[in-house]
Amino acid sequence: MKLVIQGKNIEITDAIREYVNQKIEKAVNHFQTLINEVDVHLSVARNPRINSKQTAEVTIYVNGAVVRAEEGSENLYASIDLVADKISRQLRKYKEKRHERSHGAVKTTNALNDQPVVTDLLQDRTPELPERVIRTKYFAMPPMSIQEALEHLELVDHDFYVFRNTETGEINVVYERNHGGYGVIQPRNGNGHTHGKNGKVAQSADVVSETV
Repeated sequence: MKLVIQGKNIEITDAIREYVNQKIEKAVNHFQTLINEVDVHLSVARNPRINSKQTAEVTIYVNGAVVRAEEGSENLYASIDLVADKISRQLRKYKEKRHERSHGAVKTTNALNDQPVVTDLLQDRTPELPERVIRTKYFAMPPMSIQEALEHLELVDHDFYVFRNTETGEINVVYERNHGGYGVIQPRNGNGHTHGKNGKVAQSADVVSETV
C-alpha cells in the first residue's frame, strides 16, 4: 500500500510521519487488499480567526473509487486521530455497499413524474472565482449510475460528487440540496434537450435533476 504524506504551512517531521503511519495503517488494516494508494494532507491555518487550525485530510483510492475524510482541531495529533477513525468508518461503509451490490441487494431508483428544469442556477448571483487555484486533484472517473454516484457521495465527505453517467457518457454532478434530498446537474446537448428518455429528465423521490 502506497502512503503519501504532504503538508501545508507545516514541516512533516519524523515524529509526525511515524504517527500518521501508525494511525492510518491501523485504520485501513482490514481493507488493505482493496486499497491502491493513501494520500494524507496535513495543514495549519494561518488565519487566527479559524477555530480548527490543524487539519488532517485523508484520500484513499480503492478499486476505482475515492474514499475521503477530513477533520480539524486545535491539535494536529488529535486531528489525525479523528480522521483515522472517520476514514475507517467510511471504508467499512464502502465495503458493506460493495458486498450488498455483489449480492444484488442494491435497489435501483424509480423514475417518477417530470419536474420543471431549473435553468437559472445563478439566481441573480454574480459568479466569483478565487484569485488563484490552490490545489488541483486528478482521479479516475469510471462510468456509473446516479445511484452509484450517490453512494460515492457518502464516501468522499463532500456535499457534491462529479461522475460520468453510464447511460449518457456525459459528466454529471450529484449534490446535497439545502432543503434535503439530492440533486443532479446534467449538461444540455446541442438541440436543447437532455439525454433522458424522450428528452425528459428522470426523477426519483429524493433526486432532482437540473440541466445546464
